[in-house]
Amino acid sequence: MSEETWGRVRNELLKSVGKTNFSTWIAPLSLLGVAEGIASVEAPTKFMCDWVSRNFGEPILRELRASGLAVERIEFRVAELRPMPAAEVTRSPAAPVRKAARPVDEELPGAPLDARFTFDTFVVGKPNELAHAAARRVAEGGPVSFNPLFLYGGVGLGKTHLMHAIAHELSTRRPEMRVLYLSAEQFMYRFVQALRDRQIMDFKELFRSVDVLMVDDVQFIAGKDSTQEEFFHTFNALVDQGKQIVISADRAPGEIKDLEERIRSRLQCGLVVDLHPTDYELRLGILQTKTEGYRGQYPGLKIADGVLEFLAHRITTNVRVLEGALTRLFAFASLVGREITLDLAQECLTDILRASDRKVSIEEIQRKVAEHYNVRLSDMIGPKRMRTIARPRQVAMYLSKQLTTRSLPEIGRRFGGRDHTTIMHGIRKIDELMVEDRQLTEDVDLLRRLLES
Repeated sequence: MSEETWGRVRNELLKSVGKTNFSTWIAPLSLLGVAEGIASVEAPTKFMCDWVSRNFGEPILRELRASGLAVERIEFRVAELRPMPAAEVTRSPAAPVRKAARPVDEELPGAPLDARFTFDTFVVGKPNELAHAAARRVAEGGPVSFNPLFLYGGVGLGKTHLMHAIAHELSTRRPEMRVLYLSAEQFMYRFVQALRDRQIMDFKELFRSVDVLMVDDVQFIAGKDSTQEEFFHTFNALVDQGKQIVISADRAPGEIKDLEERIRSRLQCGLVVDLHPTDYELRLGILQTKTEGYRGQYPGLKIADGVLEFLAHRITTNVRVLEGALTRLFAFASLVGREITLDLAQECLTDILRASDRKVSIEEIQRKVAEHYNVRLSDMIGPKRMRTIARPRQVAMYLSKQLTTRSLPEIGRRFGGRDHTTIMHGIRKIDELMVEDRQLTEDVDLLRRLLES
């Protein structure tokens, strides 16, 4: 078959599939010939063979037939690796250039892992026990019934710690597995770099060659259309191959603004786990574990009874702040040669203690009330007026007024743009009902304690 015929087929495909698809998927192909009704098409990689066959097989077959060739089906094959002659370097860019195969043991371009973030150093408590169990399951390296694992929660609650722990555990248990951990920002940077350097096929092949892909802070790609598009295709390709994906974000998939609906839907199809804010027992456990680790670093340094309990009660923002406070306290006491007492802690940590005074947000109130009454957060904010939703909504309005400094119009905006008179009515209704409804009074008191703890 002449090059002229294949050239005409390529020109028609350019019109039908578009310039971007053509340059990415069609241009690298070579038509080797047609025999017994079978057209043999060569592609640089197996991934490309599979992708083109699945997504562009029909258009190619149609154009081959339209060119006058008697083709019944197409057989895609991976190009044989052969030395590239020097003269081939300067040939027309329309012809595919052979590249060396990517070594299986090539170092993956992920973010560095923190040696401290292992399962052994992760303190488990009620707020994070499900997330810990799910991460442990993924770290075994075998088949998992949920894909992806989506971890979400506020800053310093352990999402990144668990992802690093999974990577560390897999490297020990299954060293042959290709595990890639990176932030969503790094994913975007590498994608943009590949576009700029015209190495998008290398990018696609790399990210689709891993056994486990872990992407941290996925909310970063929201609103970035091209990156979302590539992330979606990477996600689908890996899931189709049965590869494991672990994602983290600062909020649930349904609450990430400007995230494409198809990505949101994909992220929700696995196991979505909320790492709740730490409770007192978990914070105390973290401090006790950290203190044991400091015994060898600061021999002879004493810590008085009640100091750890005081810190666990006062510093409730996140684990990073809590651990940072303890580190500073041990270092300060060592430098001044004093025992760590309650007075020393208050003297050394004045700024942290002041900043950590509990500030409850309306979003936190809504989430906690929704969990308590087992209703969806979207329904609480939405227009539904059935009593099973309206009553928890009014409780959340009441607590928002009691525990925050927000004005009624501000609270109304956080409840789906409701008028301030609606918020006033909700607050007044809960006030009235609490006089005669003992269960409601207990619910409100419990929620208040949870939010202020």
